[in-house]
Amino acid sequence: MPGPSPTQKRPALPWKTRCSIFLLNAITDFSSRPNGTVNRSAFRLIDSAGFKVPPNPKPRRGVTTSDVSVDPSRNLWFRLFTPAGPPEKSGSGSGQNRLPVVVFFHGGGFVYLAPDFKGYDHVCRRFAREVPAVVVSVNYRLAPEHRFPAQYDDGFDVLRFLDDRADVLPPIAEVSRCFLAGDSAGGNLAHHVLGVVAIQPFLGGEARTKSEMELDGIDPIVSMSRTDWVWNAFMAPGPGIDRDHEAINISGPKAVDMSKLNFPATMVVVAGFDSLKDRQTNYYEWLRKSGKEAYLVEYPNMIHAFYVFPEIPETTHLISSTKHFIDDQCSKLVN
Repeated sequence: MPGPSPTQKRPALPWKTRCSIFLLNAITDFSSRPNGTVNRSAFRLIDSAGFKVPPNPKPRRGVTTSDVSVDPSRNLWFRLFTPAGPPEKSGSGSGQNRLPVVVFFHGGGFVYLAPDFKGYDHVCRRFAREVPAVVVSVNYRLAPEHRFPAQYDDGFDVLRFLDDRADVLPPIAEVSRCFLAGDSAGGNLAHHVLGVVAIQPFLGGEARTKSEMELDGIDPIVSMSRTDWVWNAFMAPGPGIDRDHEAINISGPKAVDMSKLNFPATMVVVAGFDSLKDRQTNYYEWLRKSGKEAYLVEYPNMIHAFYVFPEIPETTHLISSTKHFIDDQCSKLVN
């Protein structure tokens, strides 16, 4: 199934977004060595460029933030986003003012970025304020220093930590209404952990898709050369290992038989100028054919990761769609 068709030849982006993308691409490309390693010192230029945000216990845009350590030995932690002031009803129909918990896995191709990246701090802050919800944004280990399945192990361990240590969450958090969300590489992770909100999931495969070939050089963030580099960094080579591995090509020839699994409802977000859109819509179709409840939200003229740029207005619609999805699922728990 092809992804949404843009109504224009190239994405129309604000100048601020274009400047941010240019700078981020320059730093990531410079940091990505030909031998498959990452120059982390060079990548820290992102910090000095103002892309890193510290936690703030004082309300900022209606949300407080704090960083919670899970396992210091592997730098496993999460940023906690808590709406400030009296919580609104979450739409669960329970009559209680406790909020759902959204565990968020950031993007960056499994190689780059963290919860304190400005774009993810912004979008998680909006999720917390506007859904509203208590958001847990996970700092998982990055490839190539830590290859698959380290990222998935970290995701599971954070969920176990929250199950055992629910006291680290604010009293307004309702852990029984827990949603998993992620964007790009994080959307891939969310699928493998529990998976409900997959925002432009970062998926691959041996064969090129039509959108990958047609949008190469037009998609300002995702290119075939970058995805090739990232997948090589993500998974160590070995017998029987290729890009149709079920961790990369989730709905591909080696896919798990989802029809026999109790998998929750899933919202899949796709954009017209994202070169991965065909893989994402195939993932949505695979869920539907497997008998799972799935919803497709399309943005025909948007790029990969458009929501991390605050100046792009479509982000507001994405937050609203996510709120509607979470409210709808919460209402089913009590009805």
